Amino acid sequence: MGLRVLPVGGVEQSPVEWWRATAAACRRLAARADGDTPAAVAVTAQWAGTVPVGADGEALSDALIWMDARGAPFVRRAAGGPIRVAGYGPLRLARWLRRTGGAPALSGRDPFGHILWLRHQRPEVYDAAAVLLEPADWLGLCLTGRAATTAVTATLHWLTDTRDLHRIRYDDGLLRAAGVDAAKLPELLPTNTVLGPLAPNAAEALGLAAGVPVVAGTPDTMSAAVGAGAVADGAAHLYVGTSSWLSCHVDFKRTDPQHGIASLPSALPGRYLVSDEQETAGASLEKLSALVGAEIPELLAEAAAVPAGAGGVLFTPWLNGERTPVDDHLVRGGWLNIGLDTTRAQLARATLEGVALNLRWMQGPVERFARRRLDPLAFVGGGARSELWCQIMADVLDREVRQIADPTDANVRGAAFLAGLALDALSVDDIPGRVAVAGVYRPRPDTRATYDALFAAFRGLYKSTRRLYRRLNDRSPG
Repeated sequence: MGLRVLPVGGVEQSPVEWWRATAAACRRLAARADGDTPAAVAVTAQWAGTVPVGADGEALSDALIWMDARGAPFVRRAAGGPIRVAGYGPLRLARWLRRTGGAPALSGRDPFGHILWLRHQRPEVYDAAAVLLEPADWLGLCLTGRAATTAVTATLHWLTDTRDLHRIRYDDGLLRAAGVDAAKLPELLPTNTVLGPLAPNAAEALGLAAGVPVVAGTPDTMSAAVGAGAVADGAAHLYVGTSSWLSCHVDFKRTDPQHGIASLPSALPGRYLVSDEQETAGASLEKLSALVGAEIPELLAEAAAVPAGAGGVLFTPWLNGERTPVDDHLVRGGWLNIGLDTTRAQLARATLEGVALNLRWMQGPVERFARRRLDPLAFVGGGARSELWCQIMADVLDREVRQIADPTDANVRGAAFLAGLALDALSVDDIPGRVAVAGVYRPRPDTRATYDALFAAFRGLYKSTRRLYRRLNDRSPG
């Protein structure tokens, strides 16, 4: 789907295009199914987006997606106070942490910030909206005509009380404090709920029979964990797509606001998933491809011929700011230590290593949060298709990396598993045995010194450059 990158941190996509692409893909699959009837339709989609929907069920505007930071000043105002701790008023932060397990991102890059931006900057859209939906829930509406969300998907609105996983609900106090109209929020359903039957008009668009059960949508972070087979507590998975994360299921509710990590309700009923996110991973390689005019497979082949360390070239993948282990939407990325003799192959290798070094920057706080060493790592997402990147991840993170077969299908595979759970056709214990491993990559001792030195330089870069980036990129009034 195309991105519309707008001034002052705006990033939007067309929900109508989402639906058209979904319908087209489903028609192709249905044509190959040779008459087989699906047991269910399951949805997984990007998380932390907002689609304003009118009373007629149509999108009123393009969706604000997880990269959109325009709500930052309104979040800071709503979250602050006369005294601030890490940008939050202490009493407000304590209330959010106690009830939700986290707090709105000060960067504005979640539905809390999106809704506040719409209310203040696009009041005509906000007032006309009958409901404000996450991307997965927008697709659920298209499929069934029912506007609803789940306790998992609604988490990043930071308006639900998640203290009891079996009774998650919107919190009246948080709604009042945020100034959000509760009537504009969708019906809140338990995790893994059958949303309803496939509507006739949707069935025609998808090439399926009407009446097939539709399972309520799941955020990509949650479905990827299940699709990676990492369903036991402490079983870790690593994801590299446009963005990246390192996560595992845990049995406790906890928050580390300093590093942007929280255990949030999981797609698996009664469980939590460690939630963190780094803004730009695979998109960094796409950016390099666009800048140098070379296809990604060509760049990967060139990078494979370059020794570890990329000749001292260092890449920071903060092309759209960062969330974990720092929440800073103003920091930016770049290639450093470039000389007249620097080659395109070194830039490509540095890009792969920079994404891995960024994950290592997050790795320490995540493992402390999870209270365990995360090893091995089930690797999924588009980045896991590259054997070179698998080995770089193993070397930089000093962990065994297991390349999951068909890694780009992790999300849809997870959605299928979750549909099986919803229909009582599958148990959680069945899932790991249904996920194949394509390759195993172990850390190579001879790269350790190189990557330790690069990581020391990488870790110091944010501290030494963050004020510079704030001067260059802060366009807020005053």
